[in-house]
Amino acid sequence: MIFGTSQRLSQVNRSQVSDVQFADYIKLLRVILDSSLSFDKHVIDVTRSCHYHIHALHHTQPLFTLDTEAKAMAVAIVSGSRLDYHNSLLYGTSQGNINRLLCAEHFGAGCAPWTVNSLDIRCNFHWLPVSYHVTFKLCLITWKTFHTAHPAYLSELITHYLPSRALRSYNTSSD
Repeated sequence: MIFGTSQRLSQVNRSQVSDVQFADYIKLLRVILDSSLSFDKHVIDVTRSCHYHIHALHHTQPLFTLDTEAKAMAVAIVSGSRLDYHNSLLYGTSQGNINRLLCAEHFGAGCAPWTVNSLDIRCNFHWLPVSYHVTFKLCLITWKTFHTAHPAYLSELITHYLPSRALRSYNTSSD
């Protein structure tokens, strides 16, 4: 598989290597990587999986005693295992992909995105919007790596920032 922008990929002459078959995408650890790293196919696969599991949950919803139990199951199925899995890879993805994931999040809450205010759904289930959750996960990984030095391969890449000269904001004493 060759990764690159669409312009770079169009310049690659694949016919020179006749023994190797190239793929348009590859699936590793439930993450679909396409040749341009746009994650379009991955997001479509995640949203399709969310919708499938929520539809399956709707068939069993009469078995639950409370509507909140069904919603809690939906949150566990969708948010816990589908939307949150490796979502830090989606940093910088297109707004269209973010919107698709938001729709899957709303569907998982059991509400159509056009009938209920998205802020109410997020507050009810303590959810961050998808783009903020991606940023939060990256910040959390960075903080843990910086303060616990685990994993070692990441902690070696992070260094303390020391300015080359003393800045006014660096002085912590009050005048």
